[in-house]
Amino acid sequence: MIKVKKLGVILKPTSQSFESEGVFNPACWQEGETIHLFYRAVDKKHKSSIGYARLKGPTTLIERWQKPIIKREFAYEKHGIEDPEITKMGNLFYFFYVAYNGKNAVTAYATSKDLKKFRKRGTIGPNLTYQEATDLFRSNPSPLKDAYHQFAALYQEGSGKDVLVWYKDVSLFPKKINGKLALIQRILPDIQIVFFNNFKQLKSKSFWRKQFKNLSKYIVLENKYWFESRNIGSGCPPLETKDGWLVIFHTVEEKKSPFSSQAATETPPNTDEKRIYRASAALLDKKNPLKVIGRLKEPLFSPTEEWEKANPNLEVVFPTGTAIFGETLYIYYGAGDKNTAVASVNLNELLQELKKSQ
Repeated sequence: MIKVKKLGVILKPTSQSFESEGVFNPACWQEGETIHLFYRAVDKKHKSSIGYARLKGPTTLIERWQKPIIKREFAYEKHGIEDPEITKMGNLFYFFYVAYNGKNAVTAYATSKDLKKFRKRGTIGPNLTYQEATDLFRSNPSPLKDAYHQFAALYQEGSGKDVLVWYKDVSLFPKKINGKLALIQRILPDIQIVFFNNFKQLKSKSFWRKQFKNLSKYIVLENKYWFESRNIGSGCPPLETKDGWLVIFHTVEEKKSPFSSQAATETPPNTDEKRIYRASAALLDKKNPLKVIGRLKEPLFSPTEEWEKANPNLEVVFPTGTAIFGETLYIYYGAGDKNTAVASVNLNELLQELKKSQ
């Protein structure tokens, strides 16, 4: 197995009100020796904004803002701006995040030229109810597995028939693929890729109806191993390597059936139900990322440390960003839905393991 070294917690909650309860799931951007971290900051009311910190090298904290760099402003994000991701194309940074209004969790994005000022561009994604989605699922040329319909039923049971498809875990590929922009995304329980011409398309219901009618064509990774019993979801933005697109993603194992009435909440209920979030990896073809070159059959790393175990029902490592120093890949992750931590692995060894895993 690949040797992963955990380097510990680098960010903890502070006395600042906006981040007193949690600082985790950071987006990362590397500029030489500098790492910019944009993390989910949670207050005592469990509402999120985005905090900012700067590292010198992979782990040395040299700057941290005492106020959010991105605040909640609009109705669609009034309960939370969560789990950001950053990709740069040309001279523009694209900043994706989960926007939560207390009922619906959708994806929104902003752009920036300098990572200091961000222009919010609104929401993207299906904007379809689960009932609309399941009707479209049934028309797929290759039948989707039952879990797609079961998750849809659970969200409707938990949040009402008018709840929108929860559209999360979205990252942008940093270059066009065969002339198209591409997003990696999660529609429970799997990971898919969406190809599109411009961001206006991602706001179009007709575009998404067509996507959902053909969703089976765009599934790149399915949950299938023991540690993925509930679902999988993308994590770090796709990283271009000499061997292909490296994707570090999260997996969820649920000790009870994922199709209990509580499963739709995505947080552990007050029962004996337990979820374990782990990190895994896959390697996708450069020219056709729907083609999987290799994928780990065991977790890349799992929650084993005290800071990764928030309570008896929740153990979490949630990878969201990467940096490379020499031959070492650093993976920044949310630990226990509380802190930000970092782990490291030899990049070439990981790629070799992935290439021989199929």
